Amino acid sequence: MKPIRILYISIAGNTKNFVNNLTNFANEENKKDSNNPTIEATEVSDQTDFAHEHSNFFAFVPTYLDGGNGIDNGVKEMMTNALGEYIAYDNNRDYCIGVVGSGNKNFNEQYCLSAKRYAESFDCPFVSDFELRGTDRDLPRIYNLLKQTALKN
Repeated sequence: MKPIRILYISIAGNTKNFVNNLTNFANEENKKDSNNPTIEATEVSDQTDFAHEHSNFFAFVPTYLDGGNGIDNGVKEMMTNALGEYIAYDNNRDYCIGVVGSGNKNFNEQYCLSAKRYAESFDCPFVSDFELRGTDRDLPRIYNLLKQTALKN
């Protein structure tokens, strides 16, 4: 199986930490069985030049909001716009096969709201979520969901 590609943005370092742990987990799974895919992760930031994507990827996005509750009185996303703009560039959205969100469950309905909005905007599934830096239980759960989704696409 080809490596699973992940494009992500990390503001406070939580998403980067989780993606690094997930990449290490995938490498260990691949050592046990070469049919298990590895992960190729690319961080997108305000300094990233837009490029044309040519293969499927998952987007990992945390939620940062400024104003509104995101449900019934508006929402202003902040700090994750670089990833959204990168995916919206040219036909990159055609290769986005799923979104994984992160956030803080203390924010109730706003938890993973950015990821859910990405999934709707880019017409792809909201695959899963993890809180803050995730847990050891999140690694196999999300890895297996990524594998299943990648096989369908």
